Amino acid sequence: MEKLIEQFSLGLFFWQLLLFVALLFLLRKYAWKPILGAVEKREEGIKDALDAAEAAKKEMQNVTADSEKLLREARLERDALLKEAREIKDSIVSEAKEQAQVEGDKMIKKAQATIESEKKAAVADIKAQVANLSIEIAEKVIKEELSSKGKQQKLVEDMLGDIKLN
Repeated sequence: MEKLIEQFSLGLFFWQLLLFVALLFLLRKYAWKPILGAVEKREEGIKDALDAAEAAKKEMQNVTADSEKLLREARLERDALLKEAREIKDSIVSEAKEQAQVEGDKMIKKAQATIESEKKAAVADIKAQVANLSIEIAEKVIKEELSSKGKQQKLVEDMLGDIKLN
């Protein structure tokens, strides 16, 4: 450092200072503004890119929230449709059971009515057959009883004896 102080020249220092100031002036006038402009432009570009990234992030969050909301709504709608389908199935099944019960009751009543009418017809037929058989037996018995004149006379007298006169 002592060597620099010994070799110091005031004239050389003045010219170097003058050239340095002129160089600063020229740089400021012609180079500084374009460099600062480019730096500011680059800074704005970076800022815009960051803002766009933030906006995209917010939009992505909104889209994600909307898709989750839509998914929840779709699940709720699906559950409602399944519940409605179950209710419709249950009502159809119960209606079918009721209708089957009604039809079964009708068939049972119709069968009971048919059985009752057939029973009455059978009883009437049996009564008719019993009456016919009774008449035939009575005819045969009477023919047998009335085959001789003495038996006929005795039968008439017995019947007259049974009749009470008022």
